[in-house]
Amino acid sequence: MAKAVWNGAVIAESNATVVIEGNHYFPPEAVRKDYLQSSATTIVCPWKGTAEYYTLVVDRAENRAAAWFSAMPKPAAAEIRGRVAFWKGVEVG
Repeated sequence: MAKAVWNGAVIAESNATVVIEGNHYFPPEAVRKDYLQSSATTIVCPWKGTAEYYTLVVDRAENRAAAWFSAMPKPAAAEIRGRVAFWKGVEVG
């Protein structure tokens, strides 16, 4: 079971993650959306496509652009469509 934890809170938990480049991509239903706020940050990966970011908010602490997802990934990364991954101090294990 993979678990994403930040600032003492479990943000996501699932035994159905997809691992790409060392990152666990959690299914959307496994993510606590009450900890996510939309972010204006986007980035384009040459083989995965455009990723949109979320800011994590736990107990008034913010971790800007610490989670990302690809709503419309390129065909090579189709398996991560809509899944959420984490970085910037979020412990995933």
